[in-house]
Amino acid sequence: MTIEIANSDAVRGRFRFALFDFDGTLSLIREGWQDVMAPFFVEELRGCPRCESAERVELVVREFVTRLTGKQTIYQCFQLAEEVEKRGGRPQEPLVYKHEYLARLWARIEQRVSELKSRAVPPEQWLLRGSVEFLDALKARGIALYLASGTDLQYVLDEARALQLDHYFGENIFAALDDYRAFSKQQIIDRILTEHGLSGPELLVVGDGYVEIENGKGVGGFAMGVASDEANPGGIDEWKRERLLNAGADIIVRDYAETNEIVDYLFSGG
Repeated sequence: MTIEIANSDAVRGRFRFALFDFDGTLSLIREGWQDVMAPFFVEELRGCPRCESAERVELVVREFVTRLTGKQTIYQCFQLAEEVEKRGGRPQEPLVYKHEYLARLWARIEQRVSELKSRAVPPEQWLLRGSVEFLDALKARGIALYLASGTDLQYVLDEARALQLDHYFGENIFAALDDYRAFSKQQIIDRILTEHGLSGPELLVVGDGYVEIENGKGVGGFAMGVASDEANPGGIDEWKRERLLNAGADIIVRDYAETNEIVDYLFSGG
């Protein structure tokens, strides 16, 4: 099934603006990031004076990394600092942890980005299926497109260019900053509504994380959850699906491979 309808009463067909998440919603460049963050965090905790077994520490880390997925990376680093302190360690500043994680992640994904930039591989290799077709279809209907990501801004800008998506969003690309208070997805949603005098049903929010889904529903928008299995294109991630449904998603899709069917549903009714 292309579309799982969770809320058949949600108003659709009146959209003027659409807000997209980036990683896991459009881009697959950072697929596997958890396998970089979790071992790094376990390593930090294992160095503490009152540390449990490696197995127990890994469970602790996996729990909070998963629970905080969708928020800015710094929030996972805040939690790491708390966990270090609980175990008698001397935590570093969360920003130090964040920068170290990003350096390790870059070692994993640098080749992906380089190959995209050199055109050695096509953007489709690191895009969710049907992403370009879906963005084109929304543009053709006059929908203004925004991008808001918990990943740091400089990386989102660079990777959106590498994927040849930046022109869809123009100056409407927003993402995390070292000053974490200066950005949130809620701030961007509020800004869109205020600046353009929108009512909730005129906003479509598309994402694979609970944050944008909750924020979109909180202002009366229509929330489209993308339960993408990033490691297995075309598959569905059941953990994402459950989380998106719990956050209030109106519909669930696995990707945009059936763009026509998705667009027909979104713009029918209303």
